[in-house]
Amino acid sequence: MDFAEYKKLVGQLKVGKKLPDSIYLHESAMAVVPHDLHAYLFRTIEKIGLASTSWNIIKFFKNDFKISLLYYPAFFVDSYPALHASHTIDLEKSTVRSSSYEKSENPPILHRKETLIESTHPSAPVFQGITEEGENAGLYENTRTIGFKKSWELLINKKGYVLVDGHLHKNKDQTPTPVHAVHSQEIARHRTAIDRNKLSTPMQSLLRHNYFEGQYTIFDYGCGKGDDLAILRENGVEASGWDPVYNPDEPKNPSDIVNLGFVVNVIENLKERKETLQQAYKHTKKILVVSAMLGGDSITSQFKEYGDGVVTSRNTFQKYYTQNELKNYIADSLNQDPVAVGPGLFYVFKDEIEEQNFLVQRQASKKTWIRLSYSDHPEKLKIKQRSLLERHRELFDDFWNSCLYLGRLPANTEFEFSERIRAICGSHTRALDVLTAFYGDEAFRQAEQVRLDDLLVYFALGLFGQRKPYVHMPDGLKRDIKLFFGNYTDVVNQAKNLLFSVGRQENIHEACKEFYNKTQMGRMDEGHSLTIHRDYLNDLPAILRVYIGCATQLYGDIENADLIKVHIRSGKVSLMRHDDFEGKPLPLLLERIKIKLREQSIDFFEYSEKFRPHPLYLKSSYIDSDFQNYKKQLNFDKQLNNFAWLDLSGFGPTFEELQKNLFEIEKIQIRDYNLESV
Repeated sequence: MDFAEYKKLVGQLKVGKKLPDSIYLHESAMAVVPHDLHAYLFRTIEKIGLASTSWNIIKFFKNDFKISLLYYPAFFVDSYPALHASHTIDLEKSTVRSSSYEKSENPPILHRKETLIESTHPSAPVFQGITEEGENAGLYENTRTIGFKKSWELLINKKGYVLVDGHLHKNKDQTPTPVHAVHSQEIARHRTAIDRNKLSTPMQSLLRHNYFEGQYTIFDYGCGKGDDLAILRENGVEASGWDPVYNPDEPKNPSDIVNLGFVVNVIENLKERKETLQQAYKHTKKILVVSAMLGGDSITSQFKEYGDGVVTSRNTFQKYYTQNELKNYIADSLNQDPVAVGPGLFYVFKDEIEEQNFLVQRQASKKTWIRLSYSDHPEKLKIKQRSLLERHRELFDDFWNSCLYLGRLPANTEFEFSERIRAICGSHTRALDVLTAFYGDEAFRQAEQVRLDDLLVYFALGLFGQRKPYVHMPDGLKRDIKLFFGNYTDVVNQAKNLLFSVGRQENIHEACKEFYNKTQMGRMDEGHSLTIHRDYLNDLPAILRVYIGCATQLYGDIENADLIKVHIRSGKVSLMRHDDFEGKPLPLLLERIKIKLREQSIDFFEYSEKFRPHPLYLKSSYIDSDFQNYKKQLNFDKQLNNFAWLDLSGFGPTFEELQKNLFEIEKIQIRDYNLESV
């Protein structure tokens, strides 16, 4: 049987869960499968040695000559059974790829079971009732993130329900959680399910940016022995890969996200290297992830030159790039501007909507809005309004958080429960009126300004990077522009003015003083620099955010940095990473990255034997009460400040010098966050 005949027969299936690219069918309904297809499938299953394998669901691919045998052992027992095993068969090559989810804490789960069986099956009415329960609870309003166990359980909880004996019951004791708080919790739990330290750097970046939530297909182009793939599959993430040495028979599937991880740096043939990059891009639908080793003369001088790289002590080829060199190589090879995500790591977007969403989100302020209790302001509420808010508290909380997150009224498609709140209030505008009558409009006006600044920073950095104008724009961004600026021309003009203002030293100086005088956060060295913690980046005035953004545009994300230093006069930004910043009272400096804005060059300084690590004094000046051990840190710093002999006006003594002086002068030692007698 060829693919054309297979596709024709699959198209004749009248029963099954039908999705755009596949059909799922339970084994009890195999009688509906056309005879020729049925016979062919079982011959193939026996031929490749899966005749004794447990499975009860078959997945027919519509656009590929493939099937998958899926095993849900609790199909008739659990309302939402978990997947234990998957066997994907390439019918053209007669090969199989198997994955086990039996030990996974977050396996894929099954919904709408009634669609997989015949309507005459005795369980069909029961399954239909389970689905209707979920629909009535609003669990299927956004199906993009319900495919995994943990996301599903969190959604049930968020909606105010509990699962008892397979059925949904309203949880009357639960305090509803705003949707955005739940979203961040979902992200955090999903991240802990995967050991980030075991994933490669590019895969860690995808995890950090929430690309493993089930909406994207993942392909590892040059997957080696498949370590990343094994970790992803163990945690319920569908991913496949190909490698010329270890996995040469796997098909190179076009996928939403393709990872070309540390491949271009090990190919010595220039033509083959470029073709590999181009082929990976060809198989990309949305994002190509490219990573390579960085290094300069200090590294390459240790090895023998070979071509444009070196031969290492293991007799392997290695091409070391600078960050700028790698960026230009990708751009020249693909005729597409890459986006820096980290040292030696770039995303190349094939989908411009995806690219804009990524870049806009990168500049979105991560502000935590204070949640007030309705009982705080009883005098502000009329009896009718109070009754309305109390009856639909969770819904109004969700809507209020959506308004603050966007800095404007959400469109109907931007708020998950739009129909419900419009049924109650008539419109989003009236719902906001009810809320501002209670909360006041100060928080909402503040959210508007935050969003406006975010947009100006986004467009200013786009101008700085000289990115090509986009043909299409996300609908949400169109709404932002219309509301906050009127039209695209006006936002570009304002962004230009903001970008040009960055070039004047006095503007940077004034903005640094303004922030420090207002917040007293960080360290201000008058006329020289402002140093802040990474978490307060988006609290800076827009001009400083653009200044830092211009400097870090070549570097990428600054997730791993603890402190950011704005050099006022020299046009530089430094990023500092410390040893356990949150857990130690005097964290040692491990790495300093100096980025020269004008030259767009990066210098890396690692502190070990050559550069001795220096402690960070008065850490409490960089953090607030939201940080771990804040009160302990504050008390520790006060004790240090009481020693007249200790000069902390500059960088202070080395850690060894401090310990020596504490012992000899004060007869005390540092133990955790305490200064104790020896």
